[in-house]
Amino acid sequence: MVASCTLKLPAGLLEAARMTVDDAKLELALALFARGKLSLGKAAELAGLSVADFQRQMGLRKLPPHYGLDDAAEDAETFASLRSA
Repeated sequence: MVASCTLKLPAGLLEAARMTVDDAKLELALALFARGKLSLGKAAELAGLSVADFQRQMGLRKLPPHYGLDDAAEDAETFASLRSA
């Protein structure tokens, strides 16, 4: 089930910012991801991009991925289990 909502912005706001609706969605997604409010996948979904394209946008803005030691350890365990399978 897909839920949607409407965001009402003051008239002329996007024009004043020289942005399209898609630009605004991308910027919102990037900001929410950077603040830890959305996962990578959900942020990409909000932006209407694939994860790879969203990551490219992150790179253009020099936004670091949220990838810590716990994530690395989990990935290492997954790789090790795949090798032994």
